[in-house]
Amino acid sequence: MRKKFYLSAGKYSLELGPSTKVMGIVNITPDSFSQDGLLRKGKKADALSYAKKLINDGADMIDIGGESTRPGAQSISAQEEIKRVMPTLKALAKQCRVPVSIDTYKPEVAQQALDGGAVIVNTIMGAHPPQELLRMVKNYDAAIVLMHMRGTPRTMQKSIRYKNLIGEIIASLRKSVEKCLEMGIKSDKIILDPGIGFGKTLEHNLEIINRLQTFTKLNKPLLIGTSRKSFIGKILNKDIPNRLMGTAATVCASIMNGAHIVRVHDCKAMKEVAVMTDAILNERAQL
Repeated sequence: MRKKFYLSAGKYSLELGPSTKVMGIVNITPDSFSQDGLLRKGKKADALSYAKKLINDGADMIDIGGESTRPGAQSISAQEEIKRVMPTLKALAKQCRVPVSIDTYKPEVAQQALDGGAVIVNTIMGAHPPQELLRMVKNYDAAIVLMHMRGTPRTMQKSIRYKNLIGEIIASLRKSVEKCLEMGIKSDKIILDPGIGFGKTLEHNLEIINRLQTFTKLNKPLLIGTSRKSFIGKILNKDIPNRLMGTAATVCASIMNGAHIVRVHDCKAMKEVAVMTDAILNERAQL
């Protein structure tokens, strides 16, 4: 049975543990690895309608991003990122009663998003979070997701070496948690993500999922994002649109091994996976 946590994010308070929370992904980008970018050439999609559909499909929270962080991705300016995400984020925060998260590592973007109604900052730079970003999270009474990554999206898949994969990730995230606490961010506002696919090999990703229970020593809720990622494609020899079942297996395994939140593209299917896995976990806890 997963440890129970209460997550405080702005005006929201979520109980984590008895049931898995599903975080729906809204990529307002032209170049996301998952081929779901709502600015992709030839694709016409209303990001607000798409986000509402994910909520109807079972998403408990929505994570909005405006910059692709796929391996080798080029960064964009804060101004461009703000232009992409803010209309949808502001409208969603006003119209829907679920926590809205901003997927960014730029303090300028985070501030605009928090002003616009976001209550969670999900940063890929969780191993080295900027002081300014942490100060903002504290001042806005928001929650933060600290994700582990080495390097940047452009460099993270080059020369990947760990002497002790799990130990090094845990040590890095522990330091980040300490930085948050020193800044005055309360303990019930911190979520940890080991960073599947971010500076990790296929074998590393499998090890993280298999040994996810080890991360419970950090005493924080765990978020994991495996959805449609390349290691699934490599193992199953499937292209991106055909990784649903592989994703389902990783989501189930992650929940069984302690994940509290799963970040996914296919919310309807993964909500069913989460509910079924939770039923098995909760039955086991009663034996």
